[in-house]
Amino acid sequence: VQLQACGGGLVQAGGSLRLSCAASGSTFRIYAMAWYRQAPGKQRDSVAQIINSGSTNYADSVKGRFTISRDNAGNTVYLQMNSLKPEDTAVYYCNARLSGRAPTWGQGTQVTVSS
Repeated sequence: VQLQACGGGLVQAGGSLRLSCAASGSTFRIYAMAWYRQAPGKQRDSVAQIINSGSTNYADSVKGRFTISRDNAGNTVYLQMNSLKPEDTAVYYCNARLSGRAPTWGQGTQVTVSS
């Protein structure tokens, strides 16, 4: 499975961005997709995940502001980010969890929120 993420950019605090991540290849192996982020000098942390049933969960820091979703085919995952804060600034990575395989990562997309 290969992941291609896009949608990052520069936005003012309070603004919105939508990230997308398209999966290709053996997508039938995907049972969950997720977004992580990594700020400079910090570890990579989970932001949101969605499993095939549609169940979602979020990091406490983004609850109520971010929404993860998938398209009907299940091959593209989105992260709608509203009410962005400077502390949301990070490189955002898409992740796919695969049955019978190690998880795979996208290339990362930079999100910068100015105050």
